[in-house]
Order: sequence, then C-alpha cells, then structure tokens
Amino acid sequence: MRVIKPNIYSVGVIDWDRRLFDELIPLPDGTSYNSYIIEGSEKTAILDTSDPATSSQFIDHVLRTGVEKIDYIVAHHCEQDHSGCIGDLLLLYPDAKVVTNPKCKSLLIDHVGLDEECFIEVEDNEELSLGDKTLRFVYTPWVHWPETMCSYLVEDKILFSCDFFGAHLATSQVYANNDALQYQDAKRYYAEIMMPFRPAIRKNIEKISELELDLIAPSHGPIYKNPDFIIDAYRDWVSDDVKNLVLIPYISMHNSTKEMVNYLVDALIERGVSVVPFNISGGDIGELAVELVDAATVVLASPYVLTTAHPDVGYVAFAANMLRPKTKFASIIGSYGWGGKMVENLIGMLSNLKAEFIEPVTCKGRPDEEAFEKLEKLADEILAKHKEIGIA
Repeated sequence: MRVIKPNIYSVGVIDWDRRLFDELIPLPDGTSYNSYIIEGSEKTAILDTSDPATSSQFIDHVLRTGVEKIDYIVAHHCEQDHSGCIGDLLLLYPDAKVVTNPKCKSLLIDHVGLDEECFIEVEDNEELSLGDKTLRFVYTPWVHWPETMCSYLVEDKILFSCDFFGAHLATSQVYANNDALQYQDAKRYYAEIMMPFRPAIRKNIEKISELELDLIAPSHGPIYKNPDFIIDAYRDWVSDDVKNLVLIPYISMHNSTKEMVNYLVDALIERGVSVVPFNISGGDIGELAVELVDAATVVLASPYVLTTAHPDVGYVAFAANMLRPKTKFASIIGSYGWGGKMVENLIGMLSNLKAEFIEPVTCKGRPDEEAFEKLEKLADEILAKHKEIGIA
C-alpha cells in the first residue's frame, strides 16, 4: 500500500514503514494535499486527487509509483483540492470509475465537469473489494460539505478521513508527533473550517468511533498513529464546554479604545479570568479563530467610524457569526466621537451566536473615571457569568 503526498515540502511515495521523498517541489499555499493509493490483489484504487494547481506534480508522481492500472478513483469530497485532478487522471486511466456517493456525484458533474457515465455510486457502509483489501465507505455529511464521506480499509483498520481530522500542516514527517505543534495546527484547521458544523461532527465522531482504528489518514496534514489523540481533541472542541477565557478582538484609532481594552484586561486578570487581547490590525485571523474555539466570552472593542464600528471589527464580527463558536457571553466596548449605532450594528451582525449579551460600555473620547467604573462592573459581570456556568 502506498501513499502519494503532494505538499509544500515534497512530493513523494510513502510506504507505511519507510519514506521515499525524492525531490522538493514548493507549492504556493503551505497546505498538504494527501492522495492515497491502495493496491489490492485484484484491483487498485486511488483515494482523492489534488488541487488543480498541483496537477502536473500529482500526475508525475502517480506515474512514478509504477502502478500500471487504476480501477477506481474514490472521491470523498467534491471540493477542488480533492477532486481537481480527477479529469486528468481519467485521461491516463480511461477505464477507471469514479466511486462516490450520489450527492458528491451530482456536485462533481457541476463543479468538475465529469460525465455521468464514469461514476459508480455507493451507499453508506457499502463495501468495495480490491481482492485482498476491502474499502468500506462511511458517510460523514457536513464534515464539512453535505456530501463528504470517508473510506475505511477493513483489513488494515485505517480510516481515510477526508477533511475530518485534518491539519494546516505540511511537514516532512509522515506521522503526527501528537505534540503541541500538531495539536495547534489541527485546532486551527478545525477552527477555520469545521467549527460551524459542531452538531454534525459530534454525530460523525460517534459513527467512526464504532470502527476499530489503528491509523487515521486525513486529506491534509500527517497521519495519526494514535487515533485517540485527534479524536479526543475533537470531542473537546465540539463539546459545549468553554474555558474561563475572555477574547477581546480590538482596534484603536487614537488609543482611546486601546485604553479601555488595557483597563478591562487588567480588571479581568485581577479577578482570575484569563484574557486574550487580540489586535486586529495586522493580526492573523486564523489565530483569532483558534481562540474562538474555547472562549467563554468575546468582547468586541472598536472606535466608532462614521457612526458605526471600524470595518476591521465588522469583519471579525462577520467571521465569528459565520464560524458559530460555542461562546456563551458577549459584549462590546469602544469610544465614539459624537454618536452612532455601533453597538446595535455589531449585535445585529452576531445573530448566529447563541450568546447572552452583557451590557456594553462606550464612552465619548478618552475614557474617564465613569468609563473605568463601568469597565470594572463589566469585569464583575463577566466573572459572575463564568461562575454561573462553573468555570470560574
């Protein structure tokens, strides 16, 4: 059994017990696209392809494997980083059939332009024999598209999990180290892509937990020799549990809002509440998404700009609303010049957050003693809310 991994550091052929990286081909985006070849005694299947931008490298390394015939191209997911090279692969292996579920088939016809005649449709838990190897297809809808599925190699107890359990990590290590770096890269992948689908992911975790697993091989990032490492992490991330943590995304034009942020940060720390102030100006929105995974409270901090929030804070509100974190409480602080409707506008942008809003604090110009007293009260209220749910 062999693995083809086109990614940022190399494109090569991997056996499970040894690595044969034979050249370095840098790709533009720092993400690995993993495609797996399964050679059975009678048939050969390739699981997913790669992004169209990597087509020449991908095809080159498929040919280098020496595989004379590919019988099946398994499409777990329609998105182009999985399916973008299917058409090129069919030119090389015109007798191959694209194996996928009915929803994915429909999307592949629309997005990739494949002909209906090239497909074999499979149902949930249906099996495909390669001779001495058996692929079982497991539907995992909304992880993270409606048509997504995984493949389970029955004899070897390997789950080819598609985007499920992926990581924003291109590394020369075939297997995950299960260390802090790997955890953080997987958490970022979850935060940016999977977080809006927590209920569906919970159901699908239980579904794949019924399988005996020796390895989890995702479509992005390294392979997990210890499946419990990533499964347990996902169980935590998709749960309703939050941490005694306040995230404060902020931007400040004339330092008035920044003064308010600094004061609130100190007030919360004095009360034993962890705080992450996040300067949106020049910040990495992906890192902000990671913090959203666990934060019990989010406080948006913005100056008024033309009667509403600064556009960068509006973008953060839009992103948070789209990502749907499990945040329990939210508030808004900021400074204004003459007035406006920033608070109302931001609250309106956060309709997907199932969070209780705590009384906002705004002030005209530089914060004064009255503003600082209101920030003290806000810190008290946040602490009280955290105590109510048992995290402080």
